[in-house]
Amino acid sequence: MSARLVRVPRAWGSGGEPMEDAASMRLPIETAATVDEPSLDRQIERMVEAMPERPVILGGCCCAHVGAAAGVAHRNGRIAVVWFDAHGDLNTPDTSPSGNLWGMPFRILLDDLVVRIDDSILIGARNLDLPEQRYIDEVALADDPVELSAVLNGVAGAYIAFDCDVLDPGDIDCFMPEPDGMGLDDAVALVGEVAATTPVLGIGFTGLVAEHGNPARLMRLCAAAGLDS
Repeated sequence: MSARLVRVPRAWGSGGEPMEDAASMRLPIETAATVDEPSLDRQIERMVEAMPERPVILGGCCCAHVGAAAGVAHRNGRIAVVWFDAHGDLNTPDTSPSGNLWGMPFRILLDDLVVRIDDSILIGARNLDLPEQRYIDEVALADDPVELSAVLNGVAGAYIAFDCDVLDPGDIDCFMPEPDGMGLDDAVALVGEVAATTPVLGIGFTGLVAEHGNPARLMRLCAAAGLDS
């Protein structure tokens, strides 16, 4: 069965219109659904309903990963979540400096028990709020790629949440660039490592802007995940 695209343009925060525009970029993958709902709760519900068998998600902000991971877990049971991001996305409404929901989606997944702490990993974070670092330390959330094999052990497969600001700004055009990120080649290798260890049940891309070079970069990551065709 071919991979199919789910577009999730909504950005849940202030000033996120460039990310919303990026969800309309052309990828050589058939579009299965466009999910554009008036609330995050409804977006999550709709994504669970609309999730194809081999989903590629194109956002929008990182909140798109909540519905995607929930849909993958609903179909497959115990999954791992591999979260690539320059930021933690581990805030709550009480700890968030900005109040933007896009700073909370990984925490939402963990607090809602969509995925277990020991089946989750944060890769590439280099701009964390103090409450996020405290949370990582308190719950012993994996945050080093050398921990991938332990995180992926015993699961039905993995959902890869890929906020493109995890990459160095020279390797991607993204909404919130952060210096000193990983190169695209390194990210492709890590995605390939996940795919070599467990089935990649879905991959999602968020935090982008609509620049002409981005689709080819995303397709390299899809190919590494086995979701390019």
